[in-house]
Amino acid sequence: MKVIFVQDVKGKGKRGEVKDLPDGYARNVLLKGKLAQEATPQAIAALRGQQKAQARNEAESLAEAQLLKTQLEADSTQIEIREKVGEDGRLFGAVNSKKIAEAVEKQLGLKLDKHKIVLESPVRALGIKDVPIKLHPQVTATLKVKISES
Repeated sequence: MKVIFVQDVKGKGKRGEVKDLPDGYARNVLLKGKLAQEATPQAIAALRGQQKAQARNEAESLAEAQLLKTQLEADSTQIEIREKVGEDGRLFGAVNSKKIAEAVEKQLGLKLDKHKIVLESPVRALGIKDVPIKLHPQVTATLKVKISES
């Protein structure tokens, strides 16, 4: 019996796959548990339509990420964050991804998710730092962040 997996089933198939499985297993486990549906011509056509729409959405999000990357990596683009500094030139506290995201929104008008900003550790020194931003699984931008004394 041919079935279309609705959910991932360990050892049998992933969501969206069409497989030919033994009738008993398909009826008694997969169909009853709503883990799969029977692969009728209508169901297969609907699956193909969903896959095309998903591919189109992925292409659009990739294009948006690449456009945002060009904006963030432009030579004129630099974010400045002012912090209090001690006598030895070290910051009181640190600049984390949340502060960087807020500065990007305030200075450039772009909304960035703080979880996309990849900081290994918060910045604790003055100067210019290149901060990687993971916009898409295939696109990573580098933003220049200048930390100066307030």
